[in-house]
Amino acid sequence: MNYYRALTIGGSDNSGGAGIQADLKTFSALGCYGMSVITALTAQNTKGVQGIHETDPKFIEKQINSILEDIGVDVIKIGMLFNVSVIKTVARCLLEIKNCPIVLDPVMYAKSGDLLLQDDAVESIKNELFPLATIITPNIPEAEALLDYSIESLESMQQAASDLNKLVPKAVVIKGGALSARTSDDCLVIEGGNPQWLKQERIETKNLHGAGCTFSSAIAAFLARSYNLENAIKEAKNYLTQALIAGADKNLGHGKGPVMHFYNTWGE
Repeated sequence: MNYYRALTIGGSDNSGGAGIQADLKTFSALGCYGMSVITALTAQNTKGVQGIHETDPKFIEKQINSILEDIGVDVIKIGMLFNVSVIKTVARCLLEIKNCPIVLDPVMYAKSGDLLLQDDAVESIKNELFPLATIITPNIPEAEALLDYSIESLESMQQAASDLNKLVPKAVVIKGGALSARTSDDCLVIEGGNPQWLKQERIETKNLHGAGCTFSSAIAAFLARSYNLENAIKEAKNYLTQALIAGADKNLGHGKGPVMHFYNTWGE
């Protein structure tokens, strides 16, 4: 009779398509009780990011502790952290948590290309958060920044997934939507195993805002519901695909619109 408790730690998207808002919608759509810790406020819309206001790290710590001391968590998803001091604060707060999956989406850029992580924070993510993560879910530009080399083919993407898996022993999935005009194939490596390809024909849509956040929070939701890691990732891929299809012909704003998180319940 208990809730599946999912906590997201990340930035607020006031337009509702990405960040904390996308995570909470995904948690709700997939049967979880969603909670949040806001690391930054953004002023953004479907056209881009107009401003970022950082949350004081001490207040981030208070938010995390208020959840852990009372409600507790079955899974934690980490998104936008913005700078080194925030990364260190989050890592310190989560260090003592045991037997709780942590999904790390190393958010660096918005869909518009706007920077969401300061340049000097990349190494801090690797040093502070990789050791805590159950899985990381970078897209290709983020994987390139983490590894400091270019990914221009399926072969180099597969190599990148294996290289990142050496840093995050449990699992890595690189989102490949930026690599091909025809497909949106993701590369998964679990605990040093052989790379697996999660294949999907590209869905013709400009409504991609929040797709990465939605994918990682869907993985978190399925982990909270006790799916094993591989099945959680595959179910999350399917959920995102259906959300993209359902939102493809919707009109919202003048830029990249959101995916349809509640495609099962909102209907037409």
